[in-house]
Amino acid sequence: MYTELAPHYDHFVNWKARLEFELPFLQQQVRSLGIDPTKVKLIDTACGTGQHAIALSAEGYQVSACDIAPAMVAIAQANAAAAFQKVDFKTVGFTKISQAFKNQQFDVIFCLGNSLPHVEDLQELTKTLQDFCQLMRGTGVLVLQMRNFSRLLQNKERWLEPQAFAEGNEEFLFQRFYDFEPDGHIQFNMVSLERKKQGPWESQVISSMLLPIQRAQLESILLDCGFGRLQSYGSMDGQPFEEASSEDLVMTARKLA
Repeated sequence: MYTELAPHYDHFVNWKARLEFELPFLQQQVRSLGIDPTKVKLIDTACGTGQHAIALSAEGYQVSACDIAPAMVAIAQANAAAAFQKVDFKTVGFTKISQAFKNQQFDVIFCLGNSLPHVEDLQELTKTLQDFCQLMRGTGVLVLQMRNFSRLLQNKERWLEPQAFAEGNEEFLFQRFYDFEPDGHIQFNMVSLERKKQGPWESQVISSMLLPIQRAQLESILLDCGFGRLQSYGSMDGQPFEEASSEDLVMTARKLA
């Protein structure tokens, strides 16, 4: 899915607004470690087009990032070069990140934007969190962000807000929706439409399967993998998590000594 999506990803995300909203929370988690910012090493483990990693690099942190999609990493590298930021990008997916960044450990690990639910099952989720623990230096901090699947499953909320974008003589429309599968997974679908100079619309449908991770499951596996001091929020503004109403689940954890 994300190979096809990569050329358009920065079109339908309002990165200026998103970063203004999310960066204060992320930096608060970094500052909680009490480490000189210039010595903090952090990694974004599903970086997409690299916008979080680039913004954090601009704040003076030592930043690495990775994504499973080579097309996303290529755009992330171009975005970093355009912003004059040095970020160590690698193409690698979950469960293999510590191997790709061998001999490196990080004070802060981010997994943002509903990326973690792309694991296939709870076994792969466990292996991914074990890999994060291996990546962690000392009693570092882990920040996970995803949809609140408890609310999504309860309400069977299929449709997300459509998004539109125009650049030059091109127009883009993006419509996202979910299919709830009998085996408990959720299929995430995106219909993208593009046209030039008021010409005919060209359409494409791309999909990806999600594991609807809920808070209790995540907390249990994190504890088993060597993390503690778990805290849950309903969004990146630090609002309390409400299972019935929060749109997102943001969880922070500290590696136990």
